[in-house]
Parts: sequence; C-alpha cells; structure tokens
Amino acid sequence: MLKGIDPRLDAHVLFALKAMGHGDTLVVCDTNFPADAIARQTGLGQLISVANVSAPDAVEAILSLLPVEAAARMEVMGAPDEIPPVQAEVQEVLTAHEPGAGRLSGVERFAFYEEAKKAFCVVATGERRFYGCFILTKGVIPPEA
Repeated sequence: MLKGIDPRLDAHVLFALKAMGHGDTLVVCDTNFPADAIARQTGLGQLISVANVSAPDAVEAILSLLPVEAAARMEVMGAPDEIPPVQAEVQEVLTAHEPGAGRLSGVERFAFYEEAKKAFCVVATGERRFYGCFILTKGVIPPEA
C-alpha cells in the first residue's frame, strides 16, 4: 500500500500508466471483451487487470493519476446512439475528473477491436454489464506557472 495511490491500481497498472506517452491509448474493458488476445497485439504486449472492479470504478482509479484528453466507448450493435448505464456512469466519472476530455465518442464494435489493437495496453475489469469497454487517450500535465 502506498500513500496517495488508489489501492485499486496494482504495480502492473502503475507501470503502464507511467510508461504511456502523450497520445497513447489505454483500453478499459469488460469481462466479455477478448482482452488477452487483443492485449498481446498492443504496445505493452500483455494483459493487465483490475480484477473485481467495475468499469466506472476502474476508470475513476485510472483518472486519479492519468491525464486524459479524449475518450471513446464501444457502440451498441444496432443502436449506436444508445448509452447503456455503464457508459453513462463512465461519462459521469470522466466529466468529474477530466472535464476537458468532453463526451465519450462512439466507435462501432469491430472498429473498436481494431483500435484496441493499436493501444498501448488493455486493462481488464470485473465489469459484467455489456458494452463496458472504453478507450482513453493520455493527455498532458502542463508545466507549473
């Protein structure tokens, strides 16, 4: 346990967050996402997880350390404008912690898989609700005045 670091984030997640550069992306996914197969194709090359944590809780923990400039959600198949509760909850977390990141943009399911393969890493959660999959783009921390 370390002071000031959310206990939901283990050493693997901390390493990945620190190693990411501006513009790198991180996937936060639910339990139905093909996380391991896609994670092997990412920059990190291995799956990391925040087990037994919902997607909104994982995003909240990640945003306690990671500056985010943009975020996307996996669209519901056949209803791309539908916002399931899990996505609304993540939007609330995003708005509270990173208001400059704006609204979650929608990405069609299969296009989401392709974008996920280009990510720096994949963080699997214990989220069991469908469409609990998100892509966060790392922003910057401005210099002190």
